[in-house]
Amino acid sequence: MHKELSIGAGAALLIFLLVGGYNIGPLLLIALMCGVLFYMLRTRGMVKTFDKVTTNGNLQISFSDVGGQASAIQELQEALDFIKNQADIRRLGIRPLKGILLTGPPGTGKTLLARAAASYTDAVFLAASGSEFIEMYAGVGAQRVRKLFQSARESAVKQKKKNAMIFIDEIEVLGGKRGQNSSHMEYDQTLNQLLVEMDGIKIDDEVQVLLVAATNRADMLDPAILRPGRFDRQVRVDLPDKVGRLEILTLHTRNKPLAKDVNLESLAKDTFGFSGAHLESLANEAAILAMREGSKEIQQIHFIESVDKVIMGGKLDRRPSMEEMKRVAFHETGHAAISEQVRAGSVSTLTITPRGSALGYMRQTSEDDRYLHTQDYLENQISVLLAGAIAEEVFLGSRSTGASNDFEQALNIAELLIKGGMSRLGIVSISSLPQKDKHSAMQEILQKQESRVREFLEINREVFVEIVEELLAKEKLTGEEFRNFLSKSAHAA
Repeated sequence: MHKELSIGAGAALLIFLLVGGYNIGPLLLIALMCGVLFYMLRTRGMVKTFDKVTTNGNLQISFSDVGGQASAIQELQEALDFIKNQADIRRLGIRPLKGILLTGPPGTGKTLLARAAASYTDAVFLAASGSEFIEMYAGVGAQRVRKLFQSARESAVKQKKKNAMIFIDEIEVLGGKRGQNSSHMEYDQTLNQLLVEMDGIKIDDEVQVLLVAATNRADMLDPAILRPGRFDRQVRVDLPDKVGRLEILTLHTRNKPLAKDVNLESLAKDTFGFSGAHLESLANEAAILAMREGSKEIQQIHFIESVDKVIMGGKLDRRPSMEEMKRVAFHETGHAAISEQVRAGSVSTLTITPRGSALGYMRQTSEDDRYLHTQDYLENQISVLLAGAIAEEVFLGSRSTGASNDFEQALNIAELLIKGGMSRLGIVSISSLPQKDKHSAMQEILQKQESRVREFLEINREVFVEIVEELLAKEKLTGEEFRNFLSKSAHAA
C-alpha cells in the first residue's frame, strides 16, 4: 500500500513539473541512479528485508523429538512456562522473559531445542544467523535487527498468534565484546541496536517476543548482553551421556529397518563423545552401507563400520608398503596391549586399514562417562599414548613420526597433572612456574610411564609378536579376538 502511494505521488510530481515547464531530466537521472544503487545493494545482500519468515508451521518439532537433553529440556520448559502463563505474569507483576541463551558444543541440538520451544509456546518462529547482520556499511546491521523484530511482530499478527520467537544462531558474531574492532564500528552499532530492541520488550505488548540465541563460544559475548534483563536464562546443552546417546540412536533409527542383531545399547557405549549430529550421521552412514551391499536390513556390522567412518573418515585406496604396515601393526598393538592392561575390556577395534589421515588406529570403548579424572586415570592415559612409539622401539629398534600426535596429547595430560597439583611439585601456579621446573616435572611424569610400558612389553614379547602377525594377516581384529590372544598367553604362562 505504501509503495503504491509513493509511486503515485512521485508520478504526479513529475507531471506537475513537466507541465510547469521545468527540466525534469536531472531528476530522472538521479532517480535512475538511486534505483540502480538499491538493486545492487539488494542483490549483494546489503539490504535484507526478512520477507521470507521461517516459521514452524510446516515442521512441527516437539521436545519429544529431541533426545539426550533431558536436563536442558526441563530447564527450558520451566523458563517457557513464564510465557505460557500470561495471566499469572500480569497478576504478580513479573517482568517478561526477554532472552534465552543456549550454549554448548556444535551438533548437540540447540537449533532443534529452539524450534521445539516455539512449538511449546505456540509462537511464530523466525531464524537468522549472526553473520547475516554484519556488513562493511555502517547502519545496515542495525537496520536488519530492527526489521527482524518488526517482521516477528507482523508475522504473529497475520497468523493471529500472541507469541513470536526469534532464533539467532552464532550469536557471538553479532554479540561479540565491543571495542575489539576499533576500525569497524558496524559491529558495535549492530549490537547496540539488538540491546535496544531487547530492552523494548514489554509485558503489555500485543505480541510477546522472545529472543533465543545459540553459541559454542559464550566467552566471546559482550557482558551487556549477558546481564539479567537481556538474556535472563542460560541453558547448557552438553554432549549426551550413554543414556542420552541411546535415546538419540533410537530416535534416528525409528524409520530404518534394523536386523535382529542390532544392539543400540552397545553402540551407545562405543560412541562416547559423540554429539547428536554425529549419531545422526552414524545411523545414516549405516543405512548407506546396507544399501550398497544390497541388504534389506541394517545389521550391527554396518553400524560398527560406520562408527569408524564417522570418527576417522572413509577407507583410502592407497596402500602402505609392507614395511610401513608392519610398523603400524606394532604401533597400534602397543596401544591396545597397554589399554587392556590398565582397563580390561577397553579395546573395541584394532586395525591397520588406512582411514582419513591415519594409517591405522586402536579404538577404545568407554565403560562409564567420566567428568572427573584421577591421577591414576591420567597416568594410565599417558602410558597408552606412549605405548605405540615404545613398541616400535622395542621390536623394530627405532621410532617414527607416527607418534607425534600421541606425544602431543601425552604432554597435555602431563601438564594437566601439574595444574591439578598431582605432580611432585604439589600445588603450583602453572602460569608463574619457571619453565625449567615445569619441563623437569613433565619429563619425570613421562619417563615413569615410559619405563612401565617398556617393562610390560618386554615381559609379553612372544604374545605381542603373535598378535602383530595375526593383525597383518587379517588387517583388523575385534576387541574380543584381541583379548582371546591375551588370555591364551596368560594360561600358557
